[in-house]
Amino acid sequence: MVTKKTLSEAEALEQYRVSLENVETQPEIAAAMTEFGYDAALITEGKALLSETRQAFDLNVTEDDETSEVYAAFKLLKANLENSYSLARKKAKVIFRNDQKTLDKLGVSGSLPRAYVKWLETVKKFYSVAEKDNQIQTKLLRLKITAEDITAANTLIGEMETARAEYLREKGESQDATKAKDAAFAKMDDWMSEFYAVAKIALEDSPQLLESLGKFVRS
Repeated sequence: MVTKKTLSEAEALEQYRVSLENVETQPEIAAAMTEFGYDAALITEGKALLSETRQAFDLNVTEDDETSEVYAAFKLLKANLENSYSLARKKAKVIFRNDQKTLDKLGVSGSLPRAYVKWLETVKKFYSVAEKDNQIQTKLLRLKITAEDITAANTLIGEMETARAEYLREKGESQDATKAKDAAFAKMDDWMSEFYAVAKIALEDSPQLLESLGKFVRS
């Protein structure tokens, strides 16, 4: 029995393809298998199932690639925002070191949260307050945090949130594709398991023909 436990999914697909092709193209194998019910109609059924499994596999690969791509884009935007905010936070703590009220207003008092949502809310609070408060903006200029820097950071926040939403959407689609692929493989593996079991019986006197179906036979 060929399963994903012993072969990769791609290897299993190729094994199944070769088996179903050779059972049709080699007359001796076809005749032997037909005697046990594996006629042209049943082999066509197996090939149709293989085609469905192949499509599910390919779709899953595509969805996984797309998920990886959008996640990489999200990670880059987040890293850029982390770097920008980290420096701005340090500068603000210096500028307002004797102004606890403003430190609290900007959300830079205490430690920076690690959890994504709380971290993002902290970052958004800093740039939102800074964007709306001209006095704070003027003081931030002292350490070269300009109004343009604040606007750029708020734009980056929006881009990062959009990228994360896209990533979560793609992740969901990838998970659905994985479930569909696993279900297709389960059916295909079961079908081929019986096919190989019957082939061993049908070709018991011709083990070399069994190898044409991709089954290794000890000499």
